[in-house]
Amino acid sequence: MVQGKSKLAQKQKTSNRHVRKDPKKGARVIPPKKPLAISTAKIKKNLSAKINNSIEQQVVSAASSGKLTILKPSPQSTGPANSNQKDKK
Repeated sequence: MVQGKSKLAQKQKTSNRHVRKDPKKGARVIPPKKPLAISTAKIKKNLSAKINNSIEQQVVSAASSGKLTILKPSPQSTGPANSNQKDKK
């Protein structure tokens, strides 16, 4: 008789390495190995972070300087747009 389990009866083991369904967020970047490239990448990263922070601060200051309101579309502006769509059909 056969000793041990037969190959057909064994359940195949799934790999945990490729289980992720959704891709990771963010850019795929291979980190540099040369010292000059490392320092250049570090400077570039710091500059882009500073630029983004300054833009965010400008937007916040511009938004907080005045009164914030939610504008509703006027019924006159939606009327002609609907009539143009009917004419195109």
